[in-house]
Amino acid sequence: MHYNSLYAFNDFIRSNLLDPYRNKKFKILDVGSLSIKKANSYKICIKDPLWEYVGLDIILGDNVDVVSNNLYKYPFEDNSFNLVISGSTLEHVEDMHAWVKEVARITNNLVWINTVNTCKEHRHPVDCWRIFPDGMKFLLSDVAGLEVLSSERSTRDLKDTIGIARKILK
Repeated sequence: MHYNSLYAFNDFIRSNLLDPYRNKKFKILDVGSLSIKKANSYKICIKDPLWEYVGLDIILGDNVDVVSNNLYKYPFEDNSFNLVISGSTLEHVEDMHAWVKEVARITNNLVWINTVNTCKEHRHPVDCWRIFPDGMKFLLSDVAGLEVLSSERSTRDLKDTIGIARKILK
């Protein structure tokens, strides 16, 4: 994860969108949580003591609580988390449609995704996509069936696309 993504998540955590959940139990899953530098973890932004953070990645390492050997099927029940977050990960997923559907499956409420839309190629192990706001809106709404609350470029440097969506419970 790069620092712009960390700043954007911190802004989201402080937003009024999360006010109804403050001082209440709230489960957060971070998809693609492996931290190469300890300071680069969304976990450091979460200050509410009742909020539970779980890090998920495909390899064990710093900031990873759960390892999944399948990018498109995570070891969680449907609707397991109040918030599913992911930053600097989507561009490394080959089948972004299957991935975003899985993210939608395991949330019972909110999704926050930050992905680069302009930068040089950076393989970890692959680098597949650059997604702009219209593409993010399509993924969250048309592919994953979520209600899009926001899909825009980062206000800090315009190099990221940030999508925020809510699950439509039936």
